[in-house]
Amino acid sequence: MEEKVVMIRQGGRGEYTEKRSRFIGAAAYAENEEEAAAFLAAMRKEFYDAKHHCSAFIVRQGNGTLLKRSSDDGEPQGTAGHPMLAVMEGEHLVNAVCVVTRYFGGTLLGTGGLVRSYTKAVQEALLASSLAEIRRGVPVGIRTDYASYGKLEYYIASNRLTVMDKEYGSGVSVHILVPEESAAKTIADLTELTNGKAEIRAGSVLEYGLTDGEVIFGEALPGHGNAGSTDTAGT
Repeated sequence: MEEKVVMIRQGGRGEYTEKRSRFIGAAAYAENEEEAAAFLAAMRKEFYDAKHHCSAFIVRQGNGTLLKRSSDDGEPQGTAGHPMLAVMEGEHLVNAVCVVTRYFGGTLLGTGGLVRSYTKAVQEALLASSLAEIRRGVPVGIRTDYASYGKLEYYIASNRLTVMDKEYGSGVSVHILVPEESAAKTIADLTELTNGKAEIRAGSVLEYGLTDGEVIFGEALPGHGNAGSTDTAGT
């Protein structure tokens, strides 16, 4: 997995106007090239009277490599698709597609104007979208006595570890999510912190997402449920 991976949890739309030319940007999750093509086709159908529907997508293939494609759709070469793709790469997007529809306003914008406009339209679409940074973590279950839990709770808060659930009984049982790269150290710290008295069990590595300060798992992750849908507000 790349150093940083961001996916679209909920697609969005945004607009940019330059000298009366209207640029409508739309972003969505795409699992593969076929889904990216289907999203482009949907935008073409919705805005059937527009001349240009420029696009860019980045999808992960079965072998783990990234497939990246862009199209200027009749605009001067390099003024639309490539700048759009550059924005997506800068945001570390994976499994994403962006389409910018242009309605010509009667004034030629020149190369610089086109690059600026298509870049801005994609940025506006992504600002209107909900994005999730995808990470890998290890769920760790801890069972300890009340005497040790105060120190344990302080450690969890200080290291900003995610508490998945907590249960009080004869002792305290808590499940936390630890970033994969620091799992071994965290378990060692917890063992030392509780003087080896706590029962600590690590689960299998899983993917989770961080979005708007929220930790999401399973069906809430992009690629599950309706992550590919696009909010039509703002168009």
